Amino acid sequence: MAKAAGRIDSASRIIKAAPDVLYRALMDPEALVAWRPPAGMTGAMLAFDGREGGRYRMALTYTDPGDALHGKTSESSDVVEGRFLELVPDRRVVEVVEFESDDPAFAGAMTITTALDAVPGGTEVTIRCENVPDGIRPEDHQEGMASTLANLAAFTE
Repeated sequence: MAKAAGRIDSASRIIKAAPDVLYRALMDPEALVAWRPPAGMTGAMLAFDGREGGRYRMALTYTDPGDALHGKTSESSDVVEGRFLELVPDRRVVEVVEFESDDPAFAGAMTITTALDAVPGGTEVTIRCENVPDGIRPEDHQEGMASTLANLAAFTE
């Protein structure tokens, strides 16, 4: 039996770039590790298959392990395994991700939908995370998503 949907967190930002530019940044592994890690973290792509049904594996590492709040995989890192559920060029990327963690508070599959909607002056980028693990504090997640969107803006504008 499927688990009931959990918490939903979302964030959005208007970015001064066209939807096709943003979509390429969502689907390029080198771009992803440049902009997706929130402030205080760096990224490394361990595997990437950018097609519907394709998988990826990314490590996010705290730049100052002493400042790490609580890594999900180790004290200083989060490793995430993702799978692309739906890819609609220049419009939407839907992925399901799971953190590698022994802590049950971080268990389960989280669905992330990134929507790209053309607006005057750019694109509204909306990140919607469904079934957010209980171990991710809402305020930390909001801060992380805002940081990621700021990074995406800086990368593409």
